[in-house]
Amino acid sequence: MATQPRVADRLRFDNFELDVRAGELRKHGVRLRLRGQPLQVLEILLERAGDVVTREEIQARIWPADTFVDFDHSLHNAIARIRETLGDSADTPRYIETLPRKGYRYIGPVEDFHAPLLVGETSVDPSEPVALATPTEAPARIPLRTLAQTKTRTVTFIFGALCALSLVGWAISHRFYGKAAVSPIRSIAVLPLDNLSGDPSEEFFADGMTDQLITDLAQVGSLRVISRTSVMQYRGAKKALPEIARELKVDAIVEGSVIRFGQRVRVTAQLIQAPADRHLWAETYDRDLGDILKLQGELADAIAQQVRAQVTPTEQAQLRSAPALNPAAYDAYLKGRLIFTNEFTKPNSLRRSQQYFEESLQKDPNFALAYAGLADTYVYLAFAGALDRNTAYQSAKQALGKARELDDSIGEAHDTLGELNSYFDWDWDAADREFNRAIALSPSYSCAHEDRALFLAMIGRRAEAFAEITKIHQLDYGFSAEYTESTVYFELRDYPRLIEASKRALLFDPNDWFQHYSLGVGYEGMGRLQEAIPEYQKAIQPSGDPRSLVALAHAYSVVGRKADAVKMLRDLEGESRGASPSSYTMATIYATLRQNDKAFQFLERAYSEKSLEIPSSLRSDPLLDSLRPDPRFQHLLRRMGLTG
Repeated sequence: MATQPRVADRLRFDNFELDVRAGELRKHGVRLRLRGQPLQVLEILLERAGDVVTREEIQARIWPADTFVDFDHSLHNAIARIRETLGDSADTPRYIETLPRKGYRYIGPVEDFHAPLLVGETSVDPSEPVALATPTEAPARIPLRTLAQTKTRTVTFIFGALCALSLVGWAISHRFYGKAAVSPIRSIAVLPLDNLSGDPSEEFFADGMTDQLITDLAQVGSLRVISRTSVMQYRGAKKALPEIARELKVDAIVEGSVIRFGQRVRVTAQLIQAPADRHLWAETYDRDLGDILKLQGELADAIAQQVRAQVTPTEQAQLRSAPALNPAAYDAYLKGRLIFTNEFTKPNSLRRSQQYFEESLQKDPNFALAYAGLADTYVYLAFAGALDRNTAYQSAKQALGKARELDDSIGEAHDTLGELNSYFDWDWDAADREFNRAIALSPSYSCAHEDRALFLAMIGRRAEAFAEITKIHQLDYGFSAEYTESTVYFELRDYPRLIEASKRALLFDPNDWFQHYSLGVGYEGMGRLQEAIPEYQKAIQPSGDPRSLVALAHAYSVVGRKADAVKMLRDLEGESRGASPSSYTMATIYATLRQNDKAFQFLERAYSEKSLEIPSSLRSDPLLDSLRPDPRFQHLLRRMGLTG
């Protein structure tokens, strides 16, 4: 015989307590990260403790017939989340028992605590704590008592009315004064959205949605939004939200889930005030896939409003204006953007990313973000030496022109245009304008701050470059920030800071050849040649990059191993007949060999080719130090608009 469903404020079992009204599960008084559908399923099972609760009953309560969702996957994921939170096991359950093809049953004891009765309700006597039976014994009937007749009903009515008035008063107070009690929220992190599809191949969609939500929130100037690379490390983390917030130095955290079903998408998000682990807001959005960009803008706008961020009319217009989109085009875009973000230094990955962006544009020729992504692949293929400079320049310029024609408010497009202006055009004023424009459109877009920091260091604006480094470290706590910082110190020839920054970057990726090379440059700049040599050697092994070879030869020459140095450089010089080293690299070879006329010959060739290596190296590269006193070198700097 089925037990009576419990009507209680709180349900206790073992060390756990479920606060039904607040929608919170606690253990030893500490709130746990179980919310939404998993929490609702747990509440149903606790209400019917000892009974088999069928899948159909759960579906009727939480996933009505008109809900577009893969019910089997969703219920399976909800039960898995409950077990993970409770430390339970499907094989040897202490709490949740699975009955194949039937449903689930809660098999532990429960103790409940009741709220005041409303009119006409019956109740358990609060003086009698109730422990439910285990499945091996008959469930105990809950003692009932009947309310008195006329007089009692009158008293109860008055009591109920007073309760109702109190509730209305509380609601009004909460509506008008509740938010004032919340501490100001000026910084936020979006944790990776959970993929509730049950299909690992859909992980890219959840990641892409996370990335786009971060990008949209980054447009709000009054809000500091942590970068994607910083939050992705918390995927599946079991840390408490306050701990994550402390590590990311934020006031609030957004977490949620996403699921696609047919041509529909559902996104559930909630906002948590991090230090107190206080739930501030939650919402579920159901949309057609074609309205995905509009959904994300609405979600970002809602979050900004909830944290009372100052959203300018321009920012609000950006968030709320989004065109309809071909869902297949969006899928291809997300795949391309995720590959680019994670592997932008690898030519093969860049080509795959390029193919996805092209596929996206074939399906939707008016998708501005896909044009901006395509431009990025051209630029970074050129940086990697995998695409001819002029081809990359023309292709990127064309793609950016189309992106801006469709939507000139995309910060990523202006950031990439700034890179074209600086590395390809050597137009420093135009580059400065575009980087500033990118940051104005997306103040928390960490990539724009990183690119601007490198640009400022490249043209010698030291104080401003350092200021950008400070901003970057407020947005990004990952490898990208450390990589940028070390490169800025390289450009500024700040060798003590370069050593420290390169060491920090190597903690993220011990095999990154450029950080070993930079560390070697730092050591050599400080006169620590014996420490520089092994770092140059480590840089050569994974990359074979000629800069590392020349740097090692230079170090050998300084410590007295001139024969080894000359042999290495002559071997590398010989490779030039196979068109391997660039004109710039040849200039560094001859500068190291002290053949200055030949060095200047190749520097002039690199200048005429508009080599991508010159802007970031001419002022900073220690391999050219022997040429710097020569008037020809100063003349070259002036022609480029750079100072010595």
